[in-house]
Amino acid sequence: MLKKTFVSLLFILSVFSLLRAQEIGVKTNSLHWATLSPNLGIEIALSKKITLDISGGFNPFKLSGEKYLNHWIVQPEARYWLCEPFNGHFFGVHLLGGQFNIGNVNIPIGRLKTFKDARYEGNAWGGGFTYGHQWMFASRWGIEAAIGAGYVYLDYNKFPCGNCGTKLATDVKHYLGVTKAAISVIYFIK
Repeated sequence: MLKKTFVSLLFILSVFSLLRAQEIGVKTNSLHWATLSPNLGIEIALSKKITLDISGGFNPFKLSGEKYLNHWIVQPEARYWLCEPFNGHFFGVHLLGGQFNIGNVNIPIGRLKTFKDARYEGNAWGGGFTYGHQWMFASRWGIEAAIGAGYVYLDYNKFPCGNCGTKLATDVKHYLGVTKAAISVIYFIK
């Protein structure tokens, strides 16, 4: 066991030692912060045109009364850059997975309007395609804007209120639409 761990660590270190300038970026998405959701991502250049981005966020905070906006999400994404990694336009393919406990919150956007009438607790799995652009504004700093669309499979339980234990329904939904939105600040550590 120890030998396998040591070999794995040596492999990871050797991969990172091959990376050149601006090949590792740490980022945070300001749109997640707007929902009081701490988040962090890391993006690593794998070649001259391809990067791997792994981002995640969560919201553990209880709102006032019986309002809930708790969730966690992880979104890995492979990106193809038209020019060079971390500069200019890119296209990506992303996956997503997470859990949620949301209810009694008035979100006046499309299908999210139902969250004001009950509490929903469940899982989300899906994926989609992304388009984005990054701008470097200093040697170690950049900004990214990205939008993605795709499919999400939702399985959940519905409750009448935040603290009520009586389950009203168990259901599955298939969602097609926006699966990613980001305006991120990036710091390049290498």
